[in-house]
Amino acid sequence: MDCFQRLEALVDSAGINGIEEANALLRRFKGRSQAVTTAIDEFMLDFKTLIFVVENGEEGFRKSLGKLARARLSKLEHLVSVTA
Repeated sequence: MDCFQRLEALVDSAGINGIEEANALLRRFKGRSQAVTTAIDEFMLDFKTLIFVVENGEEGFRKSLGKLARARLSKLEHLVSVTA
Protein backbone atom coordinates (compact mmCIF):
# COMPACT_ATOMS: atom_id res chain seq x y z
CA MET A 1 0.00 0.00 0.00
CA ASP A 2 1.28 3.41 -0.99
CA CYS A 3 2.15 5.90 1.78
CA PHE A 4 -0.70 8.26 0.94
CA GLN A 5 -3.23 5.44 0.67
CA ARG A 6 -2.19 4.31 4.15
CA LEU A 7 -2.54 7.87 5.45
CA GLU A 8 -6.04 8.03 3.94
CA ALA A 9 -6.88 4.77 5.70
CA LEU A 10 -5.65 6.30 8.97
CA VAL A 11 -7.93 9.30 8.42
CA ASP A 12 -10.85 6.94 7.80
CA SER A 13 -10.20 4.97 10.98
CA ALA A 14 -9.35 8.09 13.05
CA GLY A 15 -7.84 6.12 15.92
CA ILE A 16 -5.40 7.43 18.51
CA ASN A 17 -2.78 4.88 17.42
CA GLY A 18 -2.73 6.43 13.97
CA ILE A 19 -0.77 9.47 15.09
CA GLU A 20 2.51 7.60 15.55
CA GLU A 21 2.09 5.72 12.28
CA ALA A 22 1.27 8.93 10.38
CA ASN A 23 4.36 10.62 11.85
CA ALA A 24 6.50 7.66 10.79
CA LEU A 25 5.07 7.68 7.25
CA LEU A 26 5.60 11.43 6.85
CA ARG A 27 9.08 11.58 8.39
CA ARG A 28 10.75 10.85 5.05
CA PHE A 29 9.20 13.95 3.44
CA LYS A 30 10.14 16.47 6.15
CA GLY A 31 12.79 18.93 5.09
CA ARG A 32 12.21 18.62 1.35
CA SER A 33 10.97 22.18 1.27
CA GLN A 34 9.33 24.67 3.58
CA ALA A 35 6.04 24.18 1.71
CA VAL A 36 6.12 20.40 2.28
CA THR A 37 7.04 20.80 5.95
CA THR A 38 4.19 23.28 6.42
CA ALA A 39 1.76 20.97 4.61
CA ILE A 40 2.79 18.09 6.89
CA ASP A 41 2.25 20.24 9.98
CA GLU A 42 -1.18 21.38 8.72
CA PHE A 43 -2.24 17.81 7.92
CA MET A 44 -1.10 16.51 11.30
CA LEU A 45 -2.94 19.30 13.14
CA ASP A 46 -6.17 18.46 11.31
CA PHE A 47 -5.62 14.73 11.77
CA LYS A 48 -5.03 15.11 15.51
CA THR A 49 -8.11 17.33 15.78
CA LEU A 50 -10.16 14.69 13.98
CA ILE A 51 -8.93 12.00 16.37
CA PHE A 52 -9.60 14.20 19.41
CA VAL A 53 -13.16 14.85 18.27
CA VAL A 54 -13.84 11.17 17.50
CA GLU A 55 -12.27 9.99 20.76
CA ASN A 56 -14.51 12.41 22.68
CA GLY A 57 -17.69 11.17 21.06
CA GLU A 58 -18.41 14.16 18.85
CA GLU A 59 -19.27 12.09 15.78
CA GLY A 60 -21.23 14.97 14.26
CA PHE A 61 -17.97 16.70 13.36
CA ARG A 62 -16.25 13.60 11.98
CA LYS A 63 -17.37 14.04 8.38
CA SER A 64 -16.31 17.68 8.04
CA LEU A 65 -13.00 17.18 9.86
CA GLY A 66 -12.29 14.07 7.81
CA LYS A 67 -12.94 16.05 4.65
CA LEU A 68 -10.56 18.78 5.83
CA ALA A 69 -7.83 16.25 6.70
CA ARG A 70 -8.23 14.58 3.28
CA ALA A 71 -7.93 17.97 1.55
CA ARG A 72 -4.71 18.70 3.46
CA LEU A 73 -3.42 15.23 2.59
CA SER A 74 -4.20 15.81 -1.08
CA LYS A 75 -2.30 19.11 -0.99
CA LEU A 76 0.65 17.38 0.68
CA GLU A 77 0.65 14.57 -1.87
CA HIS A 78 0.69 17.12 -4.68
CA LEU A 79 3.56 19.07 -3.10
CA VAL A 80 5.58 15.90 -2.58
CA SER A 81 5.10 14.82 -6.19
CA VAL A 82 6.08 18.29 -7.47
CA THR A 83 9.28 18.45 -5.40
CA ALA A 84 10.28 14.85 -6.20
